[in-house]
Amino acid sequence: MKKFFSIFGTILLLLVALVLIFNQPIKEYAVKQIAHKNYTSLTVEKVKANQKKKGEFNFKKVKPISAGQVAKAAVNNDAAVIGKMAVPSVNLKLPIVVGLSDNALSTGGGTMKEDEKMGKQNYALAGHYMTNKGALFSPLENAKIGDLAYITDMKRVYTYKIFYKKIVPPTAVYLLDDVEGQSLLTLITCADGGTNRWALQGSLVSNKPANEQTLAVFS
Repeated sequence: MKKFFSIFGTILLLLVALVLIFNQPIKEYAVKQIAHKNYTSLTVEKVKANQKKKGEFNFKKVKPISAGQVAKAAVNNDAAVIGKMAVPSVNLKLPIVVGLSDNALSTGGGTMKEDEKMGKQNYALAGHYMTNKGALFSPLENAKIGDLAYITDMKRVYTYKIFYKKIVPPTAVYLLDDVEGQSLLTLITCADGGTNRWALQGSLVSNKPANEQTLAVFS
C-alpha cells in the first residue's frame, strides 16, 4: 500500500509539472493557491512550532521558480510559515516563511538571514518575481515611496513606511545589513528578467498587539 501511494504521488507530481510547464497562467494560479492556503490557515500555534525549524540561507542555491518546484510545493508543502505580510496598496498578501529554499520561495516571502526578528534591526525578506501583476513578490514593482507594509507573527503587528525603492545589482548585499538605531523592513525580488533586483525598504512606524482590529489589514 505504501509503495502504491509513493508511485501515485510521483505520477501526480509529474502530471502537475507537465501542466505547469506548458501554461504560465496555471503556474501562477497554483502558486497563488499555495500561498493562500498557508496564509489563511496560519495560527499562533503554527507560528510557534515553525519558529523552531531551520531554514536554507544559501543565496547561491536560489533559482528562478520552475514548474517542477511549484508542482512539488503543491503536492507536498512543508514550508515553515512564521507570519504574514501585506502591502495593501499593491494588493500583496503572503505568508512569511523561514529561509530561501525552493519550497519556501514557492510559498511566500522567505527570511534572508538566520535568527532575524520581526520589528528588530533589519528584517529582510526575498520573494520570486513572476509577471508584473502575478504572484509572490511581483506586485512590489508597483509599490511607491510612502506606501505602508505590514508584517505579523500573529502576536504583534509591525507597520513600516516605504522610503526606498530602487533597482540594484545582485551584489548590493549591503542592503541586508543592520543599521544602528533603526528598525527596517527590506524586501528583495528580481528585476530586468533576473539580471538585477528590486529593493524596497521601510522604516518601522508602529508596533501593536495583534487583535481583530490590527489584523484586519491582512484579511
